[in-house]
Amino acid sequence: MSISARLSWIIAFGTAFGWLEAAVVVYLRRIYYPAGFALPLQPIDTPILAVELGREAATLIMLAAVAMLAGKTRWQRFAAFIVAFGVWDLVYYLGLKLALDWPVSLADWDVLFLLPWPWLGPVYAPATAALLMVIFGILVFCQEDLGPGRADRLAWLLGASGALVLLFSWLHDIEASLGGALPQPYNIVLFVIGVSLLAACGWRFLKINHHLAKK
Repeated sequence: MSISARLSWIIAFGTAFGWLEAAVVVYLRRIYYPAGFALPLQPIDTPILAVELGREAATLIMLAAVAMLAGKTRWQRFAAFIVAFGVWDLVYYLGLKLALDWPVSLADWDVLFLLPWPWLGPVYAPATAALLMVIFGILVFCQEDLGPGRADRLAWLLGASGALVLLFSWLHDIEASLGGALPQPYNIVLFVIGVSLLAACGWRFLKINHHLAKK
């Protein structure tokens, strides 16, 4: 299968998966937020919470399985994973907008994930990260067909630092995540730093491997 065909199927999977995710959340919000979603978080019954945690873990396995089948090298598999993940996340919000007319704005807060505890942040934060994942994922996926890529220490440092900063911006407010309190104002400085580091990581990886491909 050609690289364009493989990418098309990855995007198709992410699109369908994003709609499925939105449908599940529509049902959950009908049960736990009948008047419309708003923070603070409502408590979820333990059996339902266990099922939901298992479902979220299963989504990661499904995304990884598709990436393993679509990629030829480890970096191409990683690129396939982040493309599918990014498309999934963007279509999820599109699905919620179509089904519930939510979010009203990109500044509306959402529960982004539940593992290991609820991630909280405004919609623009995960949406921006997802868009970056799709863009750089597609570029890396295509570049990897020219030969196996590699990352240097700086690329690893940039990527790991950016991911940790973003995760901290979504996970650090324990009172709101676990205590049922209203969240503190989102730290947009951490968001900008995290996104910038991840973008720099992607740019460096592509630059390194572009030079390798020309040799």
